[in-house]
Amino acid sequence: MTEAATMQFHPQPQAGTARPWAFPAPERCALDNGLTVLRCDRPGQQLVAVEIHLDAPLDAEPKGLDGVATIMARAFSEGTDKHSAEEFAAELDRCGATLDAHADHPGVRVSLEVPVSRLPKALGLLADALRAPAFADSEVERLVRNRLDEIPHEAANPARRAAKELSKELFPASARMSRPRQGTEETVSAIDSAAVRAFYERHVRPATATAVVVGDLTGIDLDAVLADTLGAWTGGAAEPRPVPPVTADDRGRVVIVDRPGAVQTQLLIGRVGPDRHDRVWSAQVLGTYCLGGTLTSRLDRVLREEKGYTYGVRAFAQVLRSAPEGTGAAMLAISGSVDTPNTGPALDDLWKVLRTLAAEGLTDPERDVAVQNLVGVAPLKYETAAAVAATLADQVEQHLPDDFQAHLYRQLAQTGTVEATAAVVSAFPDDRLVTVLVGDAAQIEEPVKALDIGEVTVVTG
Repeated sequence: MTEAATMQFHPQPQAGTARPWAFPAPERCALDNGLTVLRCDRPGQQLVAVEIHLDAPLDAEPKGLDGVATIMARAFSEGTDKHSAEEFAAELDRCGATLDAHADHPGVRVSLEVPVSRLPKALGLLADALRAPAFADSEVERLVRNRLDEIPHEAANPARRAAKELSKELFPASARMSRPRQGTEETVSAIDSAAVRAFYERHVRPATATAVVVGDLTGIDLDAVLADTLGAWTGGAAEPRPVPPVTADDRGRVVIVDRPGAVQTQLLIGRVGPDRHDRVWSAQVLGTYCLGGTLTSRLDRVLREEKGYTYGVRAFAQVLRSAPEGTGAAMLAISGSVDTPNTGPALDDLWKVLRTLAAEGLTDPERDVAVQNLVGVAPLKYETAAAVAATLADQVEQHLPDDFQAHLYRQLAQTGTVEATAAVVSAFPDDRLVTVLVGDAAQIEEPVKALDIGEVTVVTG
């Protein structure tokens, strides 16, 4: 008779003592060339993240050249005065580094990630890209062709098509925000290397740029490394540039982008509201999360769990441009998709949720779950150097103080249910929302008209 096998269990891990957490505070300084630097030492983070904010916003693009900022951003990694495009890519690979860049309304962001042991070499390559980009004719032409190839794919994507239509509806045609961020086929086709270089020379200089460096900086003389790399970048002072105010038309109305035969309808419902400089921001974040921030939100509870119309609907606030002078704005929106036959009923229930929210308000349990999800998981959200660096760079481009994020989490924890209710009701008034539907107009137009949520217009897809 064999002896029964016994299992030996290891002791169950026990939770450690809770430690207070706050969003990391950076140190701020400036190099001799005028470049502002924010550094944040994060012990243990061997992958260093660097974010560069360039004051080259989309509304500075010359008339008829929408998309030139995007082409310039992509061209930063396509060769310098020292390396061809292929050589530059090979040098980045030898460092184990990744370099990316994109343009948006506030400006251009260049992002670098590299093992800390290769930081000096990678910063040197980044400095070369900013100091003396090649902007070779052949590379710019290739980037323009690539961008032109992307445009039809974006038009075929219901979510991207809805976003394009909402911007066109909300903002006046003269405003840059009314047009696609990366340009249209007509404007991109007009871009050449001379246009890219002219935009670069007019707007890219260290005196108006900020570098954010986050990672384990133990044993690194970062001052010396920066002086030898980004400190070698030179440029003159910037000319004052007026920032136009954001104006928007949020009269309640519906635009259907016709996609005959579509089995789903893409929803995008939005308006323009306050940015992060407004005192209501923290309450608005909390209330919006209760409305549509997660699977337990009101919109999902009704449209997904109770009715089965959708896989998920989200409410969010996205900063478009932020400024302390009151010229900033954020997009307040609700997005998702529903099956075509239930488009009318889904919109009807969505509006009922908004009206119930205005009449009855949020509940304390909803508020408590939102605070737990937003504040309680923050330490996990910022485990990586890249996440910290991106948030610090966001604060820079939105003209916010360095302690904004830390202060925001304290405000969220202190915001009450009544305050959050007032903010979200103000953010999403049921009679001041522009609704864009990308779907089969033949099936959804009449049911939507019957809801009486605004004049209905049909445009071609």
